Amino acid sequence: MSSQTERSGMIPQFLRGLDVTVTIAAIVFWAIVLGWAYTQTLGRVQYGVIFVGGIMSVYALDQTRQAIENGDWIDGAVLLPATIVLITSSLYFALNFELVYIQRQGFAVPHEYMLARLVIVSLLYLTWREFGNLFLGVVGGMMLYGVFGNHAPGILEHAGMQELTLLQALVTDLYGFYGSLTQLTAAWIAPFLLYAGLLFGYGAFDLILRIAIVASKHIKSGVAQTAVLASAVIGSINGSYTANAAMTGSFTIPTMIESGMARHRAAGIESVASTSGQVLPPVMGASAFVMASYLGVTYLNIVVAGLVPAAILVASIGIAVHYTALSDASTQDMKFSAFFDEVMSNRQKVFEAVRFGVPFFVLVYLLGVAQYTVMTSALYTIVAMVITGISMPTIQRGLDDSATGAVEEFKTQFWNTVKGFRRGAIILAPIAIILVSINGVINILNATGVPNKIALLLIDLSGGVLLFAVLLSMLVAILMGIGMPTVAAYVIVAILIAPTLIADFNVPEIVAHYTVFYAAILAGITPPVATAAVVAAGIAEANFWQTCGAAIKIAAPLFVLPIAFVYNPALVNMDPGLNTLGAGTLVLLGAVTMIYGLNYPFELAFGPRTVLRTVLTVLGVFVMVYPGRLVKVAGIAVFAAVFLAEKVMVRGLELPFTTGARQ
Repeated sequence: MSSQTERSGMIPQFLRGLDVTVTIAAIVFWAIVLGWAYTQTLGRVQYGVIFVGGIMSVYALDQTRQAIENGDWIDGAVLLPATIVLITSSLYFALNFELVYIQRQGFAVPHEYMLARLVIVSLLYLTWREFGNLFLGVVGGMMLYGVFGNHAPGILEHAGMQELTLLQALVTDLYGFYGSLTQLTAAWIAPFLLYAGLLFGYGAFDLILRIAIVASKHIKSGVAQTAVLASAVIGSINGSYTANAAMTGSFTIPTMIESGMARHRAAGIESVASTSGQVLPPVMGASAFVMASYLGVTYLNIVVAGLVPAAILVASIGIAVHYTALSDASTQDMKFSAFFDEVMSNRQKVFEAVRFGVPFFVLVYLLGVAQYTVMTSALYTIVAMVITGISMPTIQRGLDDSATGAVEEFKTQFWNTVKGFRRGAIILAPIAIILVSINGVINILNATGVPNKIALLLIDLSGGVLLFAVLLSMLVAILMGIGMPTVAAYVIVAILIAPTLIADFNVPEIVAHYTVFYAAILAGITPPVATAAVVAAGIAEANFWQTCGAAIKIAAPLFVLPIAFVYNPALVNMDPGLNTLGAGTLVLLGAVTMIYGLNYPFELAFGPRTVLRTVLTVLGVFVMVYPGRLVKVAGIAVFAAVFLAEKVMVRGLELPFTTGARQ
């Protein structure tokens, strides 16, 4: 009995030890990342190999702790060896880098091939564990296609790869799993996710929620708009609409329901906000960095090109959410007491503004004005965030309290910094795993010539008609995006589809990439899978299909924007001017026409209401897509006439020019 008690007491102690070890591993990992960003003494390939070993260490320790804590000893027993294999392989290739990468390029020795087999099996397990069967099917299926492609039907047939060739392509040549995407993650994406982790650690997202609650007092749809703001901001950073729906939906959905909103609409709003956040600058779910690398332009150019499309999306979704909230006649009243114990004083607001504003200003200045590299800009932003994150609350506490209070506050913020470092590594780990896996898939695709085959197939199916080609591209993008984080879905369609739009249909490069990027996130709200809607509906205890219907009505312009980009290329411009602003305004008004038709609570009978909704939706799509500006203006004029007529005839609004006539 005593031995059993001792064993039960040892488990919590062991878990606490693991928890501390995760934190230490995260700090060591970030020390390596920031040290390389500052010195860059190692080549990117060698650094990428070390990066994989470092992030896998954090992932292994953290996930093993969670598995044991949940009582899943089998998962822990498999997880630990799998990650040990990946860590060992990284150490081996890093220590023997010149021998493996330079002297033996194109072949390897038997024990390296065996290590490569273990790496593949381990990575497949981690991929399945983190992202489920669908993504495992994509990665595993592509490996099988690489080996047995000689049995593939028709245009997809290729000569097939020998097993050793596959092992070289994926592991031993350091071009597959350790290739360009992994290196990009290590150099560009990782520092920004550390910045995100520090924002979490210092409570920046609580500040966002506070601001949103204040705004809700002045907007009738305040609660719902708060959900959109919080989910969109966080979704832009974390890179997964499914994870974002689970994280922010846990507090936004119950709040919307309590305010009187229907469950399926609350779930629909959250799933749309989580999905649309993936395309919002500056991070765009980590895809902005990958797109910049593919196009050979600066990261800032990608962000600038995405500003007008993002503004159209945010504005149209905000209007749709407003109408949706009004249709449920919900109270839309948020109180601080539901979330926070006390209201911030004016002094606290100033200190918080400096605390988070200075690092953001550093980031914008270094990237946009000084034209520093992404790595250097992120490095100095992180340094600024740590300095202001610790010093501002300490100074404030010293002024409000005493020197003793300032010391206590310093200790608190120091540990918040440590928590931020840990949180950043934990956010990064799943993204690193999926990009490492996708890097292997890309290497196989390139080796087998699949992108060229897909291009021929797409041209054949579309009959050379641009509209059909774009619609087929969107379909492929949605299918590829099922169950995947945004950046992974974008990478695959960027390899398979974007080159065809560019080479065979003369679509500008930046436009083609934004087209497939926007299309790739649609899987989050498109049935029958719609993973963001599934999670949101589960939290809301709502019907899945009703949730999808509400989400599609709210996010309808998102389904049209990829087509609008192709026919209105001025929308996506790395050097925007009046032409871009004009095109964006007209497309936005088209989106508003759609939103108004689909979501406005018309006080009409069912038949006339249905006809009016259909007409306005079709008109909105036409205005968004059609390239001719005069036709767009005419369509907007029709919408304006319908809008005013509804207000006068149904709502009884008296316009200035009608008042005199009635007298």
